[in-house]
Amino acid sequence: MDRRGISPVIATVIIVAVTIAVSIAVAYWMGGLASFFTRFEKIEIGTAYATGSESSGFEIILTPIKNTGSADASITDVYINGKLLSTWSGISVNVTLPASVVAGGKINVMKISVPSSLSGTAPFTSGTTLSVTLHTASGKDYPVNVALP
Repeated sequence: MDRRGISPVIATVIIVAVTIAVSIAVAYWMGGLASFFTRFEKIEIGTAYATGSESSGFEIILTPIKNTGSADASITDVYINGKLLSTWSGISVNVTLPASVVAGGKINVMKISVPSSLSGTAPFTSGTTLSVTLHTASGKDYPVNVALP
């Protein structure tokens, strides 16, 4: 009868402390898994404008193109008024596609050149608003409207 053990109160405190420590460890582990499966891309185009004229040709400038998401993005296509850029003869873009934009990174400038031989024909006339859409490998589209001067 001279044996001594820990009191029931101390035993309860130890069990509660161990339970809390294990639950915190599991929460951190699950949070790491959740962030892995919930990564996303988000492209933001800072400014979009056009320079030039019908006689000299237009240059559409998108600057900067930022990825504010948590996953890398890859711009695979550019559309003008819903039509793939490569189907417009003579129009060129100065960024090699596909162009990767890392998470938290940016492309400083993307220039789309419309030569004067195409200017003056619909839809490349002064005062026209063009819809420029960046399409990514994940299937998302990021449109912006640009008015030609």
